[in-house]
Amino acid sequence: MNVTGLLHIGLQVPSLDVGRAFYEDFGLHTTEHPDTLALRCTGRDQDQLVLSEGPDKRLRYVAFSVPAGALPDLQRKLEQAGVPIVDGPAEGLWLRDPDGGLVNLREDEPADWTHPDRKHNYGSTVERVDQPWWPQVMDLRPAPRRLGHTLFFTPDLARAEQFYTTMLGFRVSDRIPGIGVFLNTGAGDHHVFGFLASSHRGLHHASFEVTGLDDIMIGARTMAEHGHDLHFGLGRHTLGSNLFHYIRDPWGSWVEYFSDIDKITEDWRPRDWDGPPAVWCPLLPDEFHQNHEPAERQ
Repeated sequence: MNVTGLLHIGLQVPSLDVGRAFYEDFGLHTTEHPDTLALRCTGRDQDQLVLSEGPDKRLRYVAFSVPAGALPDLQRKLEQAGVPIVDGPAEGLWLRDPDGGLVNLREDEPADWTHPDRKHNYGSTVERVDQPWWPQVMDLRPAPRRLGHTLFFTPDLARAEQFYTTMLGFRVSDRIPGIGVFLNTGAGDHHVFGFLASSHRGLHHASFEVTGLDDIMIGARTMAEHGHDLHFGLGRHTLGSNLFHYIRDPWGSWVEYFSDIDKITEDWRPRDWDGPPAVWCPLLPDEFHQNHEPAERQ
């Protein structure tokens, strides 16, 4: 029984008000709960980020979906392997990974998402005639459609890969030896999860799909206009091939607008990659791979 998808990420932040303002500028929609703030994407009935307030910013947990009826067998498998099963703050099965991080497994199907229907003219493909596109672009606002993937920091790449592939059924998409590993859940996006090397656990980035290049740049401009001006992009990645634009959050992690990611099947075979992180992009910020979260046990 394997993980089938990424549901949401739980984060502790020093100020829910600051978190609300940042993520609403990014284009997410907020829902208040007694002790948390949930953030969702346009047109998707699923929490994508769940914020709680605490003394510092830190990654609290990640929630994944599993097939209906899978939790009892998964729990037995994990317990037999000595994986700590713990009481969690919400539904599902809660465990700790080798870095001490909380993982929540739920028998929930990831919610559907939609993209607006757009007509494009490129090469010999002509879909839009006598219909200027720019007036519609002028009216666009940041509108992420789904949480597509997330990358965590880990002090031990090999251990993290071993745990998540053997215990939870992830598959390796590609590796950057000594730097990172990208994981998938089968047919679909090139990666939905992964790790970058660091001295300790933490959140590197959460990545949200938008419809296309216009949406990426409208989001980038909007974030800059609201003072969120430390960024990396525009660019196109190598592994995954997606267009990207990253913005640093108020506490040192990153959020990403992405579009046009590679899709893979069960036939995909991973490779070790020693090339650049992008086909084209601006200069990488010095702090892009810095882990700003506290180093103590999470």
